[in-house]
Amino acid sequence: MSPTHPSPDPTPPTDKPHVATAILSALAEEQHGLIELLHQPRKVRHAGRDFWHGALHGQLVVLAVSGIGKVAAATTTAALIERFGVQRIVFTGVAGGLAEGVQVGDVVVASAFVQHDLDVSPIFPRYQVPHHGKSRFASDDALTALLLQASRDMLAQASEARPFPRARVHQGLVVSGDRFVSGAEESATLRATLEAAGHAALAVEMEGAAVAQVCHDYHVPFASVRTISDRADDSAHVDFTRFVEAVASRYARNIVERFLGLL
Repeated sequence: MSPTHPSPDPTPPTDKPHVATAILSALAEEQHGLIELLHQPRKVRHAGRDFWHGALHGQLVVLAVSGIGKVAAATTTAALIERFGVQRIVFTGVAGGLAEGVQVGDVVVASAFVQHDLDVSPIFPRYQVPHHGKSRFASDDALTALLLQASRDMLAQASEARPFPRARVHQGLVVSGDRFVSGAEESATLRATLEAAGHAALAVEMEGAAVAQVCHDYHVPFASVRTISDRADDSAHVDFTRFVEAVASRYARNIVERFLGLL
């Protein structure tokens, strides 16, 4: 007699949306106002985090706040994919400007990500992720194009209240690491070291490359948009909190709403 096997549960988990877009941020302030806009919101507590389901601009979404750093971001990303079945992930938040010409108030849409603090040399080349054979993880082209359009439309809107009238949208490499880069000398050294390895970065933050790697492993499309809160220099710690609350949260809400309307 052949052994019996339990039959699979025919009922799908009730907390998995059918086709959902995850909106992920490191800080709650970076998603300020989005929960209040959800239609039929429902909160699920998982892995020590709150995940909010609902509809926004006709799209099913899951809002999540990861916390700061690569490990927190990777944990949350895996949960979004495994537990909630999201089919695309968009990260919105703030970053420090690295490249010349990337100024406070500008918006950077990532085309690729590198972990600037990853160094397994001499076993692997510096910045290369072991067993992946590469240092860069690319953003999804289609989602990135929509974020670019949403960001440009946001900055182009006529508004006397916009605090940075000369703000621009940039697209390019964003680097991530488990350190808040907040000194001019440190910023210059980081930029020069990366450029020497062929990585000319526009901005630096603490989560994107981790999310990109997890999404790569799961074959889930990912894109990211960051508002430049500081120049990753000696004034970064002074500018950061005030900027997130007064400017970046409004930018993020506007961009996310426009992005969802384009899907």
